[in-house]
Amino acid sequence: MTDTLETPVLEDGGAPEGGAAPKRLFIKTYGCQMNVYDSERMADVLRPLGYAPTDTPEGADFVILNTCHIREKAAEKVYSELGKLRQMKDEKAAAGQGGMTIAVAGCVAQAEGEEIMKRQPAVDLVVGPQAYHQLPELLTRTARARGERIGADFAPNEKFDALPAMRGTEGVTAFLTVQEGCDKFCTFCVVPYTRGAEWSRPVAAVLDEARALADRGVREVTLLGQNVNAYDGEGPDGKPFTLAKLAYALAAIPGIERIRYTTSHPNDMSDDLIAAHGDLDALMPYLHLPVQSGSDRILRLMNRKHGRQKYFDLIDRIRVARPDMALSGDFIVGFPGETDRDFEDTMDLVRRVNYASAFSFMYSPRPGTPAATMAAQVPDAVAKERLHALQALLTEQQVAFNQSLAGRVLTVLFEKKGRHGAQAIGRSPYLQSVHVEDADHLIGRSVPVEIISGQQNSLTGRLIQTN
Repeated sequence: MTDTLETPVLEDGGAPEGGAAPKRLFIKTYGCQMNVYDSERMADVLRPLGYAPTDTPEGADFVILNTCHIREKAAEKVYSELGKLRQMKDEKAAAGQGGMTIAVAGCVAQAEGEEIMKRQPAVDLVVGPQAYHQLPELLTRTARARGERIGADFAPNEKFDALPAMRGTEGVTAFLTVQEGCDKFCTFCVVPYTRGAEWSRPVAAVLDEARALADRGVREVTLLGQNVNAYDGEGPDGKPFTLAKLAYALAAIPGIERIRYTTSHPNDMSDDLIAAHGDLDALMPYLHLPVQSGSDRILRLMNRKHGRQKYFDLIDRIRVARPDMALSGDFIVGFPGETDRDFEDTMDLVRRVNYASAFSFMYSPRPGTPAATMAAQVPDAVAKERLHALQALLTEQQVAFNQSLAGRVLTVLFEKKGRHGAQAIGRSPYLQSVHVEDADHLIGRSVPVEIISGQQNSLTGRLIQTN
């Protein structure tokens, strides 16, 4: 899970046909990597209408808030932002500077579409995560679309079929959605209600998009899905592919050097995927495998359908296949009914697994989920204390892992210029940022780097080969 992202979603927005000045598009992205991907694709479908990106909403002709519904008060943050946008919209109109179209997209839009239109009249469009391909059509009939909620039906195949083949992605890394939706129905989670049932894109469509990315200079793809390792897209022979088979096919594409995937579920960690981590060099030795709790009792209340021992067994098998695997996870503390003993079970699991990185959160009730009405809700003060203890342990493990890499030589894929002089920043196989001096001429290349030191969130290295 990431925080709010406000970077432009593409670099090469074109002018509309006929040479008219481009219209300005601002997309604010909340939440996960799948929302980042969706924002990129929304920019793609709007580019033929002449929309070019802008860094701020001030002066934008079209503003989209691409929302996330996972964390508590997510919707309220959206309403707060909409209040600011309404003021900008009114000021722009009063100054005779033209209109501003405002859209709310993503999971909050899906969950609270009618409420958004009622509470904030400045909103012109509400677009669920399976309907953003309809944006061009909706923009041509905005006046009639006022008050209309779209995206209530889940039809991801229609969305992907309608998306343009060419993406506006720039750089050497890219997200690539291969699976959407969730059938797990964890009691704390809204995803099955906002993204729908599990659905996988056909193999041919994924490979076509990956080839197009490789042609544009992308060297690393991160495969995205709510349960990405449940991937079962239709293969060339009409039979379903596993994620492992898809990884092998992607690795055969010229130019694709690295493959990652997120987010995984322990119940979908198949034998062939574990084996692929040992066999396939392109599959990076970094795995995000959320467990949420170390307590069997809490896992049952969460409806996770696995216990701590199954998770331990998976980790053991993964480390046999790939001994240098770096593990990441998700944790929720303060779930309804969680006792001190349950929390200690989580701390014990963390100590035994030893994570390279992790995300941890206080439980927050999501309306409409079973956990929201469970008895024995944990007081915030208790949950905060547990969260601080867990995060201290996870930070200690992350720092120790990063520091353990000092003296090793890692292959770093350089992505962008650093802040200082000829510094460049790349990614290690374990997903850390690596800062290297005198390396800006190597952006786009994978180069061996000696790691000098490890910090909490990054590594420092030096080149051992520059030609």
